[in-house]
Amino acid sequence: MDELNRWWSDGPLGTASWIDVVDVVLLAVAIYLVLGVLRGTRAFQSLVGILLLAGVYLFSAAVGLSTLHWVLDSLFVYAVLALLILFQEDIRRVLAQAGGTVFAGRARNEVEDVAMIEEIVKATFTLAGRRIGALITIERQASLSGYAESGQLLDAVVSNELLQALFHPSSPVHDGAVVLESGRIDRAGVFLPLSMARDLPKVYGTRHRAAVGITEVTDSVCVIVSEERGTVAVVADGKVTPVADPNELRQRMQALLRATAEDAVAESDRSDDEGATARDGADG
Repeated sequence: MDELNRWWSDGPLGTASWIDVVDVVLLAVAIYLVLGVLRGTRAFQSLVGILLLAGVYLFSAAVGLSTLHWVLDSLFVYAVLALLILFQEDIRRVLAQAGGTVFAGRARNEVEDVAMIEEIVKATFTLAGRRIGALITIERQASLSGYAESGQLLDAVVSNELLQALFHPSSPVHDGAVVLESGRIDRAGVFLPLSMARDLPKVYGTRHRAAVGITEVTDSVCVIVSEERGTVAVVADGKVTPVADPNELRQRMQALLRATAEDAVAESDRSDDEGATARDGADG
């Protein structure tokens, strides 16, 4: 015990005050919040790449790779500007949601998802048969609140009839997207960011580019109905996948939303395990 006390007093924690503890805890919470907002977006993947570069930078300094270290040192001079440009949308969303309920979304309910999917399948193929265009965006882990602000707030139950009414040509919100959050219709008439990708087929119109655009920057899932061709497609991760019939659409949506639910359960289990480990350590 004496050796343990001596190690503690001589180590870096021996001189730590309660101010230092609060400082570290606040920094940890800030990092957690930022990572939580970025999770599920393309910006998160870019952040991982930047962290890897930082690791290479430290490694080059430790082993004496002078040329590599000099190149990375020169690049990091512009790192702050590059980060502001790269994460401008996510930074705007973080500031807008500061103190909000970014993580308050409940876990996906498989029964509710099945009912929601059935209503979407009925509506989209009915609209496709009538050559009426539609764009439905379903939130997964990454919040869509920052992108849906331009729409009309509804907070309504998802139903075949309501979706058809919203996209009917006589509806004042038929040109925009319908955004679904937590299994409900959150907003309608939403104008989503368009993809600037140059390799998209020229037959894709505004709805397709909006669906590709929002799924490039978030992990959301979109369902598109083309009014020109009367076809239905699913969009995820910036990739458009045409579906031939209602059963195929149903299967694809179930697979995409089930993956989200499994991720949420896995994260909850990890949190429980970490909490149990911390309690066991405290008891020990």
